Formats: sequence, structure tokens, C-alpha cells
Amino acid sequence: MSSVQPIVWKDGRLRLLDQRSLPHAVCWLECTRAEEVAEAIHAMAVRGAPAIGIAAAYGLVLAVRRDPEAFDRAYALLAASRPTAVNLRWALERMRKLWQQTQHVAHLEAEAVRIHDEDLAQNLRIGELGAALLPEQARVLTHCNTGALATGGHGTALGIIRTAHAQSRIAMVYHTETRPWLQGARLTAWELQQEGIASRLIADGAAAHLMAREKIDWVIVGADRIAANGDTANKIGTYALAIAARHHGVRVMVAAPSSTFDLRCASGSEIPIEERPASELTEFRGLAVAPAGSSAFNPVFDVTPATLIDAIVCERGVILAPTADKLARLLAQDATQAGVS
Repeated sequence: MSSVQPIVWKDGRLRLLDQRSLPHAVCWLECTRAEEVAEAIHAMAVRGAPAIGIAAAYGLVLAVRRDPEAFDRAYALLAASRPTAVNLRWALERMRKLWQQTQHVAHLEAEAVRIHDEDLAQNLRIGELGAALLPEQARVLTHCNTGALATGGHGTALGIIRTAHAQSRIAMVYHTETRPWLQGARLTAWELQQEGIASRLIADGAAAHLMAREKIDWVIVGADRIAANGDTANKIGTYALAIAARHHGVRVMVAAPSSTFDLRCASGSEIPIEERPASELTEFRGLAVAPAGSSAFNPVFDVTPATLIDAIVCERGVILAPTADKLARLLAQDATQAGVS
């Protein structure tokens, strides 16, 4: 398990590792109100679908500690902070059901802690299942940051890499810079360094060239929402990676907990795609990099069709060549009966 723990709940206070400052500084945000948690999520101080859900759950606890009548207001505020990651709505709904049943702050706090603990356990299981798909001395490519920083600990796609490294099965990890927030260059590189995992950073646009020149066994990515048919929304650029991988005979693996599946979305066309301000592309840390007045199209997620995905790994098992029927069967079984579909 990673020593990196980006979300700390202690004595009724929430501490969030501010990922905007990494890797140059380790700074913590002290949150005592739901509004502060929502702002941290929206401003990308906390990011990654599982981590967003966990932070939001704690945000509801902070709200009702101050005012038991504030639950609905806090729920709406937190739900609006990021629209694409389904884990956010999943965690909030789970908390709301309990609140409607008990109206007890201590029970709500215990549920948030349970969500946090369950995510870590799920990540460790995902790591085991995903690592088993890798060959010896695997060379893998990952995108964005899907490690301990994006989850309750250990990670999803990067958790698989972390587990495989512990088994001495990783020869090299290539990771993209991940424009425009550079989560790969700043965060994934930092996590890989912490673990001593051999890695090389590449520009986003270099991935196809890398696949043409080097033997890459798997592209391993996370997910922010997986539709009922296996179409997967993930960080912008994932779709292009999957297309390049198919052309070059590289397999694609998606890693996510079962809470990331949204069976209400029949396909990826129904997944809402967040668009963020043009300034995230036209500026870098407040410095203009495009001519004044430039407009920009800035979606922060794209959808990879299930037909381009070779395996989806969640804590309940592995789905090879995912289809709607395979997803439904896996999610319907008991969580203790992990297997391969």
C-alpha cells in the first residue's frame, strides 16, 4: 500500500493534500465546512473520481455537524462541483439514504469513514486482479494520475502498476504529461518516484510514436464513469491512446471500483462531459501562452468505446472484451466472488 494518503479525517476535521502544489510543495487544506470541500473539488485541489467521492462524503459530515438542517444545501453544492465523475453522486446518494434513515451525525460520520476504507480495500483487490494480467517484465503506458492521490489510497490503474512492481513484474512505466493540468508530469511522476518505480515521462502527443518504436504490453488507465455497455469516460486523451493502441496491437485495460459503473447510462453518448474554462488552455499558472482573445475548446474527459477496451478490472473481477451483458453479470454477483467474465 502507498504511504501517500491525500485525504485525512481526524477529530472531526478534514485535511486534503492540495494536489495543485505538487510536486514542488506538500501543502494541506484544512476544511471545516462543506463549502470549502466543494471549492477544493471544483478547483482541482482534490481530484480523481474515488477521491472526489470520499471528500464529498466528509463534506456532508462537516455540514450537518454545523447545522443538521443544512444537509440538502450541502448535497446540492457538492453534487455540482464536478459533473462527470459518477463516484461523486454515488457517495452523496449513499450518504443521503443513511441520513434519511437515521438523522444521526455520528452514523453519517461512520458511513463516510466506511466509504473511505472500502475504497482502499477495493483498490488493493483491483491491484491484484490487474497485475495478474501483465506479463513478466511488463512495459506499460498510463495516462493522467490514478494512484493514491486520486483515491482512498494505493490507486486504480497506478495501483495495478504499484502491485505489479511489488511482484517484480514491471520493467518500465511510461506516463503522459496529461495536458492541460499536467497530472501525469506532476503527480504520477511524483508517486512513481516515491515508490522507486522505473518510469519515463512522455508528451501526450508522443504516445503513438512510442508504440511504434517500443514494445508496450498494456495501456492501463482509470475511469471517471463507465456506461452499461462498457464505454468509458476518462481524462481527455484516453480515447486517442486507445485508438493508437489498437493500431499497434497494444492492449488496453481500464481499472475502476464498481462505484464508477453507471448502469443508468446505456452508452458513452449519455455521459455528461465537463468543459472547463478556456484559460486553462490559454494560460499556464497565470502566464498567457496564447494570443489575447483566443477562444478554446476545453473538454476534460473523453469517451473510449468498449470495442477499444480489452479488459475492465474492478474489485469484483475482470471483464475481458467488455459488453453490456458481461458488465451486468459481474455487477450482479456477490462482491466476494471475484472472477473473470
